[in-house]
Amino acid sequence: MIGQGVSRETAAVGTGMRAAVLVGVGRIEVREVPRPHPGPREVLLRVAAVGLCGTDLHIFAGHANYNRDERGRPIPLADEPQVLGHEIAGVVEATGAEVHDLRPGDRVVVDQGRSCVSEARSPLCEYCASGDSHQCELYREHGITGLPGGFAEYLTIPAVNAVRIGPDLDAAVAALTEPLGCVVHSSDVVTRTPARYAVQGGKGGKGGKGGKGGKGGRDGMGGHVRHALICGAGPAGLLFVQYLRSVLGFDGLLLVSEPNARKRALAERFGAETIDPGAVDLVEAVHERTRGRRAELVIEATGSGQVFASIAGLVRKQGTVLLYGHGHAGVDLSAMNQLQFLEPTLVSPVGASGGWEADGRPTTYVRALRLIERGQVDVGSLITHRYPSLDSVPRAFAADHGGPNYVKGVVTL
Repeated sequence: MIGQGVSRETAAVGTGMRAAVLVGVGRIEVREVPRPHPGPREVLLRVAAVGLCGTDLHIFAGHANYNRDERGRPIPLADEPQVLGHEIAGVVEATGAEVHDLRPGDRVVVDQGRSCVSEARSPLCEYCASGDSHQCELYREHGITGLPGGFAEYLTIPAVNAVRIGPDLDAAVAALTEPLGCVVHSSDVVTRTPARYAVQGGKGGKGGKGGKGGKGGRDGMGGHVRHALICGAGPAGLLFVQYLRSVLGFDGLLLVSEPNARKRALAERFGAETIDPGAVDLVEAVHERTRGRRAELVIEATGSGQVFASIAGLVRKQGTVLLYGHGHAGVDLSAMNQLQFLEPTLVSPVGASGGWEADGRPTTYVRALRLIERGQVDVGSLITHRYPSLDSVPRAFAADHGGPNYVKGVVTL
């Protein structure tokens, strides 16, 4: 028997299915669990591929637990085991009675979040009404907040959370729509946030406009990003490199700090200059590469406390800092002192919210998927490890994710 965090979505069951269940910190077991039936507005998916995300690893290691009770307290895994996995591609197996735009056999990618729109609530909460569905008042996520995730044979989701993909797209590649969607959303937040230095649609190093033009003469005072620094070339950092270069058209100096040689090579392939922080002092290297100016845009994608503490020496006064990584253990709040003196714009977007299409599908996922399908962003090159079955999930979580050859893992079913 598995906990309420799984069973609440599988109350109406027929036959059983197999799932990789997180039963304790660092312990995943492949078990037989109830197979869900779709509700009237839902679809039943046969899972085809699931990306392994840093969030999954944090939950697995006991560093985070987003399954909370009504008072916001974490629910122990002993009480409610969890099925993780939120970067999901699958095939429609069955549809609810009110679903008319999907049919069995359709291949889809999944928005794992349940919001006012996907649940057909009326009126919408203030966040869903503004398109910021990831901050929905009643938001829940499959594979993160206790709802069953993709490391299972089957999953039920609202039909509007399924975005159809073509017959030729590799399911493992399609599953990375979710992390790219998070980067798309984060970049949208950066470009629309008023700031002294801005990256604006299609123009970066040469033609961007200041976010507060006309106020204090900023349009004529270097109001665009000339130098950008991405800390970390994990999957997120590498997606940011491609999005800045290929989608936003940023043509200024793009630096990436990364100790792993394989990841540095990928960042260079995608159009960045790289720095090995294990070989040189990062602050000094950025100072030298930018001729003392430092970076007008810093994207922190490591979750490292040591890197966070160095941001004040990396960002230009009144620059923008995108806080994308999570964790930052071992650093106290005094690290903020020197950063605050610089008056930076701090942005910390999460998830892949951003409004809906006319049919209710999530716009950010649709945009991210189209970038992948057109080849504008190469997510396939990030996949270094493929795990061929549910039985390989425990091994996938136990892998050396910091190893020299690891960038991104995907489980295929």
